[in-house]
This record gives sequence, structure tokens and C-alpha cells, in this order.
Amino acid sequence: MSDQGATPTPSAAPPPPAGRPPKVGNRGRTSAPIDSSNFETTEIPEIEYFVAPGPRGYPPLTGFLDIWDVNMVKKRDESNKSEHHTSRYHSDNLIVRRGQEFQIEITFSRPYKPNEDKFAVEFAIGSNPQYSKGTYIPVFPTKTRQSSWGGCVTQTNDNIVTMGITPAANCIVGKYHMYVAVQTPFGIRRTKRDNSRDLYILFNPWAADDAVFLNDEEERQECVMNELGIIYHGAYDDVSERNWNYGQFNYGVLDACLYIMDRSEMPITNRGDPIKVVRKASAMLNARDDEGVLVGNWSGDYTYGVAPTSWTGSTDILLSYSSSKMPVCYAQCWVYAAVFNSFLRCLGIPSRVVTNYYSAHDNDGNLKMDIILNENGRIDRNRTKDSIWNYHCWNECYMSRPDLPPGFGGWQVVDATPQETSDGMYRCGPASVLAIKHGEICFPFDAPFVFAEVNSDVVFYSRKNDGTLEPVKVNRTHVGRMVLTKAAGSEGRRDIIDQYKFPEGSPEERTVLEKAEEYGCKQDKSSPPMADVEMVISNLEISVGDDFELSVEFVNQSVQKRTVEVYVSGSVVYYTGVPSNEFLFKTPTVTLPAQKSVKELITVESRDYMDHLVEQANLNFIVTGKIKETGRIVTAMKVVALHNPKLTVELSGGNKVNEEMMATVQFTNPFSFNLENVYLRMEGAGVMEAKSRYYSLIPGGSSLTWTELFTPQRTGKTRVIATLDCSGLRQVSGQASITIET
Repeated sequence: MSDQGATPTPSAAPPPPAGRPPKVGNRGRTSAPIDSSNFETTEIPEIEYFVAPGPRGYPPLTGFLDIWDVNMVKKRDESNKSEHHTSRYHSDNLIVRRGQEFQIEITFSRPYKPNEDKFAVEFAIGSNPQYSKGTYIPVFPTKTRQSSWGGCVTQTNDNIVTMGITPAANCIVGKYHMYVAVQTPFGIRRTKRDNSRDLYILFNPWAADDAVFLNDEEERQECVMNELGIIYHGAYDDVSERNWNYGQFNYGVLDACLYIMDRSEMPITNRGDPIKVVRKASAMLNARDDEGVLVGNWSGDYTYGVAPTSWTGSTDILLSYSSSKMPVCYAQCWVYAAVFNSFLRCLGIPSRVVTNYYSAHDNDGNLKMDIILNENGRIDRNRTKDSIWNYHCWNECYMSRPDLPPGFGGWQVVDATPQETSDGMYRCGPASVLAIKHGEICFPFDAPFVFAEVNSDVVFYSRKNDGTLEPVKVNRTHVGRMVLTKAAGSEGRRDIIDQYKFPEGSPEERTVLEKAEEYGCKQDKSSPPMADVEMVISNLEISVGDDFELSVEFVNQSVQKRTVEVYVSGSVVYYTGVPSNEFLFKTPTVTLPAQKSVKELITVESRDYMDHLVEQANLNFIVTGKIKETGRIVTAMKVVALHNPKLTVELSGGNKVNEEMMATVQFTNPFSFNLENVYLRMEGAGVMEAKSRYYSLIPGGSSLTWTELFTPQRTGKTRVIATLDCSGLRQVSGQASITIET
């Protein structure tokens, strides 16, 4: 019994439950859960009666039209897949593109009578199909009754009716279940649920009414159909190539792409809008905040996964994610861009990987990268925090932008590398390339960030003893030197920097920068006096382990003698521009006669840098100097990407479909030291699934040979790509081209 009339006394509140709180559902907020799964289904009844059962139950429907069979016309060599450009997909199901007619053949129990018989082909997607949401679509064969998808009978032959179906050009992209329903006076009779009749509907860059329509067949073949890519890296003046197998047609990849959208809990109803799809995928391709596909790692320690430089293609990554439901380790910018490219091309969105050389990572939107020098002109590494990536890869995808003013559709920047948050998640884009070029950075999404990546200035400051900073040099042309992508229809490269910005120093460029400033991107306005001495660092092509000479030319443009107190700093850097170790520091004094030039040669020995190398083997030289007579500061910078040894890949055999061939990979360790824990990978689009091999030790000077048998599955030109990777040597690759015939 309770003590009635007792006075309640306060006590300590119970502690909150330990651990992560459970995920909050939609109960109390929506009448039903938001439909966000393409693979969860609701069974649609085989029979729906219009009448109540009588004393003997429901009336029989045996006397009416019945469905005996449905042929999805889904073989690779049949009309549907060839006309919809989907015959390369390794799938037993029908795959078509929206906004374009496909055909199915329905076998009835007797000849079809258009004036008497009523039937419909029904399509359902998601766990809660509804007509009003566009997730349940009945398609009728008569012109008098049509839905959002078009339907018509194209041919009748005895009991077989061929029906043409045209999905709406803006319909939901994903996997649909298909039923054929016949209406009788007593009810509707449907075909049974049959997985073999499921079909996938993709975006259609060949359809003029689709938002991703690309009116250039050569670009469509490159940016939708091509499985083999070339991703550019290295340095601005020493470009290197990385081959990649996008594998967008491989078995299981399409389902993996749909799973990514399911995992993001993206509503099914949003999946027909390419803007929403690519923005959601930009967040889901990285695992930073949503358990997405790839874990980023720039540390050099890849013990718990695969080194980013070891991957040869996207298929293993996507299939691993969809099967394990866990993020895949590890990635850096080109891996994010390559896997994102596979996702986009697989779903039918035209896309390409681009590489921006000298890409600024601007955290505060001031279009400025600061390098701090002391009063004598020596770089102050403790106070220099900004970094300029030697290169950075992102994606462009092609689509209309009805959310922007007319004219800003076309190529859009999307970036899955987790750098900055956008609307609370690590993602970037889609940002209109044309808007970036014209300074319209108020347009969604994330245009200011991309604008800064190609337009920032490098500002050198001299730090006084009292802590004040004085700008001594502004380099307005260093960032965004070149934007490369693979040329359509060839293995060459194409510089598209003119699509991102006007020529440096042009009136148009000044107008764009002024416009961007109105939207909040502040530019450095300082214009320190020009020094009358210039420094030029010569271009170098050096292999890992080589000794070399760094040549710095000093040019005196004045009519008087000049003396320059020089600081030469050489550092091993990550490709993100972040320094690892300084291995070289020289302080020569250079005397220049009037209007003459002098070359200073600095010897760099391999023993100075080899023990400090990090992956991708980049050396960054910064030369600064103070002119004794004028007090002016002069600067020059050069990134040297050391060249790695190559793998030799040889292919032998008949070069015919379904005939066994052999791939041979050879490598010689050119160093005096051993390579330990070495991983090799190899794959080829349409000819070889990804294979790997492990070697615990490759002694210095020794060679290895790895052979694999493979059987080509289809005709055409392709490449076999191989990589070698270990902690002592990253980014070793090789490839061999081959043309497979029937």
C-alpha cells in the first residue's frame, strides 16, 4: 500500500542508458515507413476478386483469358538489350533504359480479342508500391487508357501478343517486378511472382527527354559504355597514367550500385532524379560519416586493408561492399573517383574522371594559400599550414539542371573524396562547371569549394620579429594549372582547363573573380613590388634511386649587380602536398652580373631521400632568396614525381572468344635492398576477373614471373592491367592491350 498523504522527496535521477542510442524510426511521424529499399518487396496477390464469396466460395475464373507464359526478350543478342545498349551487362534479367520502348511477348490461353479482353502489364518497385508515388505503374495496351508509361500491342500471332512498353523518361531508376494482370467480370488474375521476370530500368543518355541526355555519340560511347579508363596523376610537367577497369557491366555490379542507394536510405521516389542520385552517392562512396563504400587513408599504413595504389579496378570494391555490408579499406582520391565513375556509368549517367593539377584545399573560402617565410627568406615550416595537392581527382557527370537558371546544365562536378562537409555530410556537388567558370558560385551545390580548387592564389608572407606578416610575392597562376581527362575514342588525354576558367590575366578572368567576391570568396588584393631577379627550376625526370642535379637558374633583369642569399629546401611530400621529411637544405649565395643569368647546380644523392620516401615518391623543392641590395624576396617551387620501375605484362594465345589464353607478369627488383610483403593484382575488362598473388620476399636484384590462364568472354579491344605494391615500393604497374575476335 502507498503511504497516502506522505510528502514526496526528491532523489537523484537515474543515469542515462549506456552505449549508443537505438535508431529512431518513423513511428508517430509518418503513417508508414519511408520506402527506401529496392530489394524489399511486397507480394501482390495473384487474384483480386471484385465480388464477395457466395455459399460455395468465390466464382471460378477458369472460363476467362489466362496467361500461360511471358517472354521478357532478354537474351544478349535479342532486340531489347541491343537497342538499349545493355547487352554487355552480365545479368540474366532484362535491363533497359527509360524513355525508350522495349518489348515483351505474352502467351495467352487463347487468341487475344482486343474488343473483349482487358489486360495490363504491371510494374512495381520498392516495399510499398503506390500508383500516386510512381512505384506501381500499370501499362495498358489500348490508346484510350494509358498511364505515365506508354503501351501498345505491336504484333499478334495466334495466342502470342507482343507488347511495346515505354517507361517514362523521368521514371524511377532501379529493379522492378513485373506482372501481367487480366481483368474478368469477377476479379483480376495475375501471373505469379517470378524473379526471372524482374527488370532493371536505367538512365538513358540516348533519350532526348531524359535529364542525362548527351547529344554526342562519341562521348556516350566513352562516358557510358567504356569500361577501361586512364586516370592521370604525377606532376603538372611530368604527367603519369594509371589504367583502371571500371567494370560497370560485370556480374553483380549493378545490384551493388542499387544496394549503395538502399544503404543510404534514399527514398525510392527520389531515384529518378540524377541530381539527387549523384549527391547522395557522393556521400555514400566514402565511409567518413555514413558507413559508405570506401575508407580513406593517406597515412601509408595499410595493414588492415588494400593499399590504394594496389587496386586495378572497381569490381572487387563494389562486390566486397555489397556482400560484407562493411566499408572497404582503403582509398585515396583517384580510387574514390574511379569507383564513383563505375557507379555513374553503371546506372547510365555519363561520367568521366578528371585530374586537377596543383589543386588547392581551401578551408576558409578566401582563395588564398599561405606560405610563411622568415625575415631572411627561409620557409617557416612550423607556421606554413596550407597545402596544395600535386593533383586531385574528381568526377564530372552530364545532366540538365532544372534547379538552376537556363544554360547551366551539362557537365557537373561531383567529388566523393571526403574533404569538407556539405549540408552536414562529407560530399561535394553536383556543381555546374559552367557556373564555376563564370563565377556563379551561389548556385548549388558546393561551387565555392570547387572554384577555390582551381582559382586560389599562392601568397608568400615575410614574418617580422614582432609577428606581423607582410606579403612579399603573390603567384596567381600556380593553382589549377591543368585539368586532364581521357579523350573520347582514344587513349590520349585532353586538357579541359578552359572549361573551368578563362585565361590567366584576361579581362574575363578579372570579371569572374570580382563576381565570386560578391558571393563571399575573398581574394588577396595585395600587389607587392616585383623583384628584379627571377628564379627558374629546371624540369626533371628522375627514377626512384637515382642521383641527380637540381638546376636553378637566376636571371638578373636589372642594370646593376645583384647578390641573392638563397635557401634551397627539399622535402619528401605526400601527393596532397603535406610534407613528410626535409632531406635537403642548402644556403648558397649567388652573385649576378647586370642583366646576366647564372645557374646553380645542387647535387641530390639517393641516400639523402630514399629512407624518407612515402608513397607516390614526390619530392618538393622550394627555393627562396633575399636580394641583398633591394631586400626583395624571390621564390620558386617544383614538385618532382620520381618514376617507379614497371611491370612487364605479356599475353599469349589465340585471341579468340572462349579460347584459353595466358598472361605473364614479370618484375625485377632494381634495388640493392629486399622488397617484403609484396602484393600483385591483375585483371582485364571482359577477359579476366581480378586475381592476386602474394610474395613474402623479393630479394634485391632478383626477378619474378607470374602466369595466369584466362578465357576471354567477349570480342573487342581491351587491356589487362597489373599492379605491384608493398610498403617499400608503391605504384608499380603495367598493362598490355589485346583485341579479341570471334
